[in-house]
Amino acid sequence: MRTNYKANTSVKMNIFSEAQCQELVYAAEEAMWRTGTDFYDPESIEILKKAGCWVEGKRVRIPAHITERALRSCQKHVVLCNSRTGDRELFLEGGNSYFGSGPCTPFTRNPYTGERHRATRQSVGWATKVLDALPNIDYAMSLGIVQDVPLLISDRHEFEQQVLNTEKPIITVCVDQWGQDDCIKMAEIIAGGEEALRQNPFICLYAEPISPGVHCIEAAQKLVTGAKKGLPTIYTPCIMAGGTAPATMAGVMVQGLCESLSGLVLSQCTREGAPFIMGGVYTILDMGSTIFSYGAPELHILLAGLADVAHYLHIPMFGTCGCTDTCIIDEQAGVEAALSVAMTNMSGANINHDIGYSEYGTTSNLDLVVIADEVLGMARRLTAGIEVSDKTMNLELIEEIGPGGRFDHLPNDFDDDDDDEDNYVPKNLRVDYENRLVNRGAREIWEKAGSKTLTQVANEKVRDIIEYHEPKPLPKDVAAKIRDVVEHAVGHMPGED
Repeated sequence: MRTNYKANTSVKMNIFSEAQCQELVYAAEEAMWRTGTDFYDPESIEILKKAGCWVEGKRVRIPAHITERALRSCQKHVVLCNSRTGDRELFLEGGNSYFGSGPCTPFTRNPYTGERHRATRQSVGWATKVLDALPNIDYAMSLGIVQDVPLLISDRHEFEQQVLNTEKPIITVCVDQWGQDDCIKMAEIIAGGEEALRQNPFICLYAEPISPGVHCIEAAQKLVTGAKKGLPTIYTPCIMAGGTAPATMAGVMVQGLCESLSGLVLSQCTREGAPFIMGGVYTILDMGSTIFSYGAPELHILLAGLADVAHYLHIPMFGTCGCTDTCIIDEQAGVEAALSVAMTNMSGANINHDIGYSEYGTTSNLDLVVIADEVLGMARRLTAGIEVSDKTMNLELIEEIGPGGRFDHLPNDFDDDDDDEDNYVPKNLRVDYENRLVNRGAREIWEKAGSKTLTQVANEKVRDIIEYHEPKPLPKDVAAKIRDVVEHAVGHMPGED
C-alpha cells in the first residue's frame, strides 16, 4: 500500500535543460550590455537612463543587474477575464496553455464565396463570432486589419467588433498610442472603470520590437502606457533566422531574448510589478521563397525552446501555432497546423496565437480556425495523461465482465464520485462526439452524409456559426458609449505629437 503518492504522467516536451536556459539568459544579458538596443521614444530613453542604463543617443545598454532586478519584480502570474462577468478565466502561469487566433492579416477568405479580399468590419465580426462559439478557443484576436474605414483608426473598429461579438478575453493590437488609449477607454467602459479593469482585465495589450534590436516609437510608447495602466502587455519579437537574426538556432534565441528582456526592463522601470508577457514568432527566412515561414518545423522547435526559457524565468509566454504557409486549406495546412498545435501544447507555452493564419500570415481563414479547434481538443487529450489508480485500473470490473464479455458501460461508481478530490478531469476533455468534425464512420455512412472532405465540413460549421450563434450581448448603453468613442476617433499621422 503506497501512501502520500499521486502521479499522473502526461505527454510533454523540453528542448533545453535548466543549465542551457541559464546560459541563453546570460548571453542575452551580455548582448543587452555589450551591443544594446535602439529606442526611438524619448520618454522611454529617459525612463531607462534614470534607472541606471547607459544611454548614447538612441542606443541603450542595460547592465545585467538591472535586468535581474526586472526579472524579480515582474508578475509571475497574469490572469485574463471574461468581459461580461469579470470572471477570472485564463491563468497564465506554469504549463497552462491557452489558444486563440492571430491579428492583423490584411486579407481574409470569405467563407461563403471563397474569395480572398481585404479584411473589413464584417469579416472581423464574423471571425470573432466563430472564435466565441468554439469550445477549445480561449481568447480572441482580430484576424484582420479593418480596411473599409480609414486605416489610422482601424484599430478602434476592430476592437468594437471584437467586444460586440465575444465575451472571451481579447488581445488588442493598436496602430499607435492614441489608438491604444481609445481601446483602453472602451475596455474601461465595459469593465466599469479604470480600477475595475486593472483588477480583472479582459484585454491584453500588444506591441513588438523591430528585429534586430530596434524599439520603434510606437512599440515603446504602447509598452510604457500598458505599464502605467497596470494592464497585461505582450512584447514579442518576430525574427527570422538568416534574415533578422543569426542563422543558428541558439543565435536566434539570444537575439529574441535580448529584445524581449530589454522590453521587460522598460516595463518594470516604468512601473514595478507591471504584468508583462514575453514570447515571439521565431522562425526562418525560407531561402526558396524568401517568406517569413509560419509552417517551418524550425518555428515549432524554437518556440518550444523559448517556452523552456520562459518557464525557467517564471514569466508568462506568448506562443504561436495553428497556422500554415499554404494558400488554401489543404493537406499541407492540416500537417503544419496540427504539428504546431501539438508541439505548442506539449511545450506548455501559456497563451498561443495565430490560429487561422494562412499564406504565411497574410490571410485569415475561418475554415482553418474550426479545424484547429478540433485538433486542439485532441492535443489537450494527449497532454491530459493517464491516471493510474485502484479505481481506474478496474480490477473489479475486469473480474465482473470476465473473459469473452463486453466492456460497453462504465461502472456505477464512476457516476457517483463527482466530489472525489482524486478524480482527475482534464481541461476541455473532448466528449462531444455529435458535433466533432473528424469522421470515423464506415464508408457507407460517410457516403450517405455526402462524401465530404474535412474542409467542406469545417466550412459548413463556420457558416452555421455566423448565421445562428448569438454571442452574449453588451448592455445597450455600454455599446452606445463604445460606438461614440469609435465615431469620434482621431487618426494621427506618424510623427505627430
